[in-house]
Amino acid sequence: MLIYSLYVKLFIIRGQCSRYHFYTFPCTNYICPNSLAGVSLGFKQHSMTNEDSLYAKRGVSAQKEEVHAATANLDQGLFSKAFCKIYPDYLAGESDWVNVMHADGAGTKSILAYLYWRQTGDLSVWKGIAQDAIVMNLDDLLCAGIHDNIVFNSTIDRNKSRIPGEVIKSVIEGSDELFETLRSFGINIRYLGGETADVGDVVRTIAVNGTMAARWPSKKIVTNEKIAAGDVIVGLASSGQAVYESAHNSGIGSNGLTSARHDVLSNFYASFFPESFEPSLDPKVVYIGKHQMTDVIIDEAHNIGQLLLSPTRTYAPLMKKLLSNHFDNIHGLVHCSGGGQTKCMKFVPENVAIVKDNLFDIPYVFQLIQSCSGASDKEMYQVFNMGCRLEIYCNAADAPLFIEEAKALGIGAQVIGRVEYSPQKNLTITTPDKRNILYT
Repeated sequence: MLIYSLYVKLFIIRGQCSRYHFYTFPCTNYICPNSLAGVSLGFKQHSMTNEDSLYAKRGVSAQKEEVHAATANLDQGLFSKAFCKIYPDYLAGESDWVNVMHADGAGTKSILAYLYWRQTGDLSVWKGIAQDAIVMNLDDLLCAGIHDNIVFNSTIDRNKSRIPGEVIKSVIEGSDELFETLRSFGINIRYLGGETADVGDVVRTIAVNGTMAARWPSKKIVTNEKIAAGDVIVGLASSGQAVYESAHNSGIGSNGLTSARHDVLSNFYASFFPESFEPSLDPKVVYIGKHQMTDVIIDEAHNIGQLLLSPTRTYAPLMKKLLSNHFDNIHGLVHCSGGGQTKCMKFVPENVAIVKDNLFDIPYVFQLIQSCSGASDKEMYQVFNMGCRLEIYCNAADAPLFIEEAKALGIGAQVIGRVEYSPQKNLTITTPDKRNILYT
């Protein structure tokens, strides 16, 4: 059953989502595209600690402090700074091979897909969610140096009363289609089925996750132990359109979507889809935006839903080439996923300062989220990728080659910063208006 709004707010954005002129039209959902022409979405500054951030008030943590504390005593694997946990070859017992098993998923982006599907009937969004769940696994493995001969197992938990079989079918088809595309670039991932559980008492809508595993030569693992002062950081853009993508990518990825959903979308969704949020949340942080998923934004071909549901880009076609041909020139790799631009702090040595003073222009989707939420720059950079989702640490002399290879595939790439010596590990991010944000 499709749900449609009986009215829509047609408005002109004046710098921030808190300032509108409203016009009511019957049975339409539209934001005048011309209203955004030449508009710069302003950044509001707030002094917000982690405890009083909107992200924390919604029961989410970008840094996952409690999770890391709970797992602190588990085996950390062979290489403490590697992006994935690397274990001895328990499967075959060969000393020069290692095993990796990694689990991740689409997170709360599946709720956005649920809302868009319910409002429009468009099943294709679920293929994007399948890609999100796969890429969040695959690109983590890439950062450990693994790019081929991988097995994948999917885990789908659904509320059967709300998620019919046609949704599951679309997720599975989307997985197959992505694997076929990757095979054309020499990246072989075997889809070994999985588990689909009807757990309506546990899951309000649907959760789409997966697990990847591989055996890999130990001498071809990127351990991040070579990262050192003097390195530069080549950043790979999260937005744009790579040659293997069928449409422009907003750059949103699969992290921070709880914040994006509640900050951008209107309370219409709390009223019509109460199953899409935790009922114990303070109403003041639930769907506090002004938009509906079907609101047209930027131009006639894009709406809010498409912007927020843009599938997570994989860098596998590029990284397979770089890891196969230039492995020894790569000192370290970081996937800027949960934790955004601060993710690197967990994987670099203790005696360095990371300086990111030449990041990409901030993609529109993040400007929109910040203008609606009023979140500080500091919070935005530690929740979202802000336009850069993978970092290559290398010698300055090797950076031009990596940038050239990326651009040949339609991926934006540039030197975004450097590694310096410091007695205490820290990170400095320079904002577009040339202010420095320090993380320790």
